[in-house]
Amino acid sequence: MKADQIIKNAKIFTADKDHPQASALVVKDGKFVYVGDEAGLSAYEGEVTDLGGKFIMPGIMDTHVHVTTSIGFEYADLGLRFECDGKQGALDFMADFISKNPGQDRYRFLLEKKYLKGEEITKEDLDAICPDSELVILEGECHSNWVNSKVLERHGITDDTPDPVPGLSYFVRKDGHVTGNAFESASWPFLFDGLELTDEKIEGPISRLIDYCVNFGVSVIFDAGFPEHEAIHERIYSQLRRMDMEGRLPVYIQGCYMLTNPAKTKKALEELKRFNREYNTEHLKVHTLKILMDGTQKIHTAAMVTPYAGTNETGYTTFDAEGLADVIKQLNEAGMDLHVHTVGERASRIVLDGVELAQKELGDKYRVRVTCAHLEIQDDADLPRFAELGVIANFTPWWHAGNPKISASWLGEERAAKQFRCKTLWDSGALVTWSSDNVAYTDFVTWSPYLGMEVGMTRRITDKTRAPEHNRTAEILPPAEERMGIEEMLLGYTINGAKELNIENEKGSIEAGKDADFLVFANDLLTAEHEGFSQNKPEDVYICGKRVNR
Repeated sequence: MKADQIIKNAKIFTADKDHPQASALVVKDGKFVYVGDEAGLSAYEGEVTDLGGKFIMPGIMDTHVHVTTSIGFEYADLGLRFECDGKQGALDFMADFISKNPGQDRYRFLLEKKYLKGEEITKEDLDAICPDSELVILEGECHSNWVNSKVLERHGITDDTPDPVPGLSYFVRKDGHVTGNAFESASWPFLFDGLELTDEKIEGPISRLIDYCVNFGVSVIFDAGFPEHEAIHERIYSQLRRMDMEGRLPVYIQGCYMLTNPAKTKKALEELKRFNREYNTEHLKVHTLKILMDGTQKIHTAAMVTPYAGTNETGYTTFDAEGLADVIKQLNEAGMDLHVHTVGERASRIVLDGVELAQKELGDKYRVRVTCAHLEIQDDADLPRFAELGVIANFTPWWHAGNPKISASWLGEERAAKQFRCKTLWDSGALVTWSSDNVAYTDFVTWSPYLGMEVGMTRRITDKTRAPEHNRTAEILPPAEERMGIEEMLLGYTINGAKELNIENEKGSIEAGKDADFLVFANDLLTAEHEGFSQNKPEDVYICGKRVNR
């Protein structure tokens, strides 16, 4: 057989459990047609490349990242970041800035809530320093904000406006009156309102994303959605579709439709089906509903089984188990999948409970692939249920470093020392996948899968790590026994990711018949030092048999 590419004398990590290692491969028409030892090459004709023992692995999959939200953050004004000493210090700083910069239609600031020292800012406080213009203060995690009356008026928010998800996505009230403080999806319209995107504005960041992917070997990404901004989300998908039809989208992007409010479930399912029909090109597909089940630990919107330290708060979830089971049954009928934001232990428990209910009712007809993303904290009783129910566990391993004393203030010391238990889930037989979960393109440092691999293996960020300086951590984040091995990291970024996205018949491993997505490295990743692993980068990147990197 005449081949397009013949490679020998390579160390090939195939991610195929039946044949994990090989030394030779053959590509024809964008597919692997042979993977094995060099003796089998005699059946093929063509130029042979001797790699001299270089390392080959499948293309990498980032199975939870925000393509569309990142474009929103590319152009959104997040505001002037500042620190202060309490509420009055914050008000004084903003008042001084406004007086020195008069006449703006909107003033924006960025403030970590911790600097308020437990005090609360209200719309009346902001009206007093900014009565004639809009004022928005974004909390540092971007999951909540404070606004003045001008902003509330423009968005039609009154004391009678219902909360999208009471206790999770809501407008803070005092004595029945909205205070100007909003959480989760209730706050997001204030962040991106007025954002206008031209084709050029969309394509510029996407081109940078593609450059990053093809140079770092990321051949597949899952876009985890843009909450509360469906029009912008679709506007970007339209541009991706156009680029793909013009042959300018080499990376496979699997998209989603996002749901943050149970009241919008019917519309979300209808829109998901429409997206599945309309955004269906070679490198762009949509067949997943993304649900924001809870929030974050820091602002106590992540849903917990045990209350947050020193409080009676446990957070809330978007659905209960019965409601989620109903959604799963509708997805099952439509042939779609489910991806869920689950930071807290109760959020993932409800997903597990919902899956269990749906499986009992559907029996052998059940076919939905359900993924829980983030999984910062898990209750011991729920850990074996992932494998038992077939729920996929998606972690963001570059988060698996840090100072547990910080989260101890939210969780208590015992739970803070038991976060990100990915190894336990892996060993239980659950399908574990990896992602970067970024929401801004910037320099793509934290998007790197090799950073994820390093921190997944070490649970710390040292001076050898290619990572932002402020992330350095000398100590290993407990539990130390949750550190992963390199093969587990590679599998989670390849074949496991393909299984999560329901594309394992085409991608994810180096096997005959699959797309010829593969990476060539000068060094052997299986034996590379774990500290500093983030410095790795492929020499050559092939997608469907074509070299795409520079």
